[in-house]
Amino acid sequence: PTPAMRLAMSEAIVGDDVFGDDPSVKELELATARMFEKQAAVLCPTGTMANLIAIMAHCDSRGSEIIVGNLNHLVVYEQGGSATVAGVHTRIIPTQTLPGSETPIGGVSLEDIEAAVRSDDQHFPVTRLVCLENTHNLCGGAPLPTEYVDAVGGLCRQRGIKLHVDGARVFNAATALNVPVGRLCRSADSVSVCLSKGLASPVGSLLVGSEDFIRRARRHRKVLGGGMRQSGVLAVCGLLSLTAMSKRLHDDHLNARRLAIGLSQIPHIEINPDLVRTNIVYFRLPMGNAHKAVQVMAKKGVLMGAKDDHTIRACTHYMCPVEAMDYAVKVVRDTMASLYME
Repeated sequence: PTPAMRLAMSEAIVGDDVFGDDPSVKELELATARMFEKQAAVLCPTGTMANLIAIMAHCDSRGSEIIVGNLNHLVVYEQGGSATVAGVHTRIIPTQTLPGSETPIGGVSLEDIEAAVRSDDQHFPVTRLVCLENTHNLCGGAPLPTEYVDAVGGLCRQRGIKLHVDGARVFNAATALNVPVGRLCRSADSVSVCLSKGLASPVGSLLVGSEDFIRRARRHRKVLGGGMRQSGVLAVCGLLSLTAMSKRLHDDHLNARRLAIGLSQIPHIEINPDLVRTNIVYFRLPMGNAHKAVQVMAKKGVLMGAKDDHTIRACTHYMCPVEAMDYAVKVVRDTMASLYME
């Protein structure tokens, strides 16, 4: 959290959010709903819980199915909660990973969505929901354009199904596309919004949607253990995330681009800086040893993550000034030289 957040936490006016009387939480939820042009919002401890609650609220009858891309966070990093907890079947279709297609990187094609919608047959589950991720983590933080989200939303309405957007980094998408988050998410029935990551809050995500949807979401939050008491100490951080931190994300994007360009000049690294549009930078080590590389770099104060033995991820945020990008490039260069000495 930022220094301003730490101060706000110490001075937060709190109540009991389970009973709906924490004024700071109520202020945050109202502000978020207005910003996203939705009727209501609910504060959740994590983005994983917010996504699971959305699935449970949209798919509230047995035999329901969601359509989701194979690289979506929902199916890769959320422990299969849609099936194990919600009892909802997942129909997985390909995520677009390369440029040059009508479908943006990180999206799923309209044709694949249409083909995946089940017909009214007793042998099949019932399609209830399509899930998108914006920005898309495993596709290098690619933002999904407004026109694409609108097109998916239009298709969903035609077929009588709902659209949920995992917007863990949706403010990064809005910044990259130069469009308000409310407009970007207008066609979505629900959106999960992470307050940490680039927005710097220590904890918390919000789920936004219609009043009836959020009423049902609150019930699901309770059974999942997400009802928090004096959570106003977290909500005040979230308010600063929305009002202040969301306005400086362009700096993170510039820094990520600077980092990517520097990495592209280092031997034994593969990266296309032109694909870096937000705050996530993936680069490949064709010769492997990514896990060892991140351990070496961590000892020099550069923290990155190894996705696998050939892929490393770096994220920029408010605690990474521009000069830190140049230092990180130097550390990576030195690390590559030590790992692959000829």
